[in-house]
Amino acid sequence: MSDKSSQEISLDESQRGETITKNAGTRARYKEKIRVLLVNIFMALMSLLMVFPFLWMFTSALKTHDEIRAFPPTIIPESPQWSNFWEAWTSAPFNLYIFNSFFTATAIVILHVVTTALFVYAITQLRFRFRNLLFGIVMATYMLPVPVTYVPSYIILSWLGWLDSYQGIIFSNAVSVFAIFLARQSFLQVPNELVDAAKVDGASHWTILWKIFFPLTRPIFITFGLINFVLMYNNYLWPLLIIRSRRLYLITIGLRQFFIEQGAYGVNWPLIMAASTLVVMPLLILFFITQKWFVKGVGGSTGVKG
Repeated sequence: MSDKSSQEISLDESQRGETITKNAGTRARYKEKIRVLLVNIFMALMSLLMVFPFLWMFTSALKTHDEIRAFPPTIIPESPQWSNFWEAWTSAPFNLYIFNSFFTATAIVILHVVTTALFVYAITQLRFRFRNLLFGIVMATYMLPVPVTYVPSYIILSWLGWLDSYQGIIFSNAVSVFAIFLARQSFLQVPNELVDAAKVDGASHWTILWKIFFPLTRPIFITFGLINFVLMYNNYLWPLLIIRSRRLYLITIGLRQFFIEQGAYGVNWPLIMAASTLVVMPLLILFFITQKWFVKGVGGSTGVKG
């Protein structure tokens, strides 16, 4: 009897232990689901908060004057005014402004890729005195407020005769310290074995740079290329200082002219919102095309598997 009682007691204790373990596992899974749900709700709210200004701009472009002035405001217009986009497009040479912005931004990004790759390769792969000091000086310039550089840059462009020109906009933005910082971190993650093997095979520095480093760190180049493209596309104050000819206006200056100089359109908010939507759309399309590489670059991937 005692043996049976001890067996029953041990069996009961084992069952209670299993029950407690199952209950603990169930509570843990429940807490994890609640945590994931709260995180998803928070991210959805933040996403909506970020998207709402674009949604408001787009829907306002489809409204009438009375709908925009109405209180309380509404998001969805009663009768969408799609003609506002065409009227805004034909009211100013936005095609020329967008071309100027795309052309200058693309040229600047290409220069960023070339100058960044050459400089970062030099400070990470070549051995020379004061290379760390050189990198420190370059990074220190990143701390300078951008307007501080406007006066010396303006004087240099004036000496070169590049004021009011494409080359003035492009070459005055030919180097990106932000790109140098990102690329340097990525170059340092490339295994030295690959570089040593290439040198043994007789590869030149130029070949090592563009055949090994650039392919392996391509996501980083795409990341800062996209970021700098958006910055240069939206660049306003510096081009405003050096550009005088209307044929060279960037989209930011052209949109300002549309808003201020066109007297009747200064209060025509549907057309202003339509023009703003047309200006933003190319950037949104560009981001959707390159988002895979952008996310990969932000994640710090260099394409090298450990």
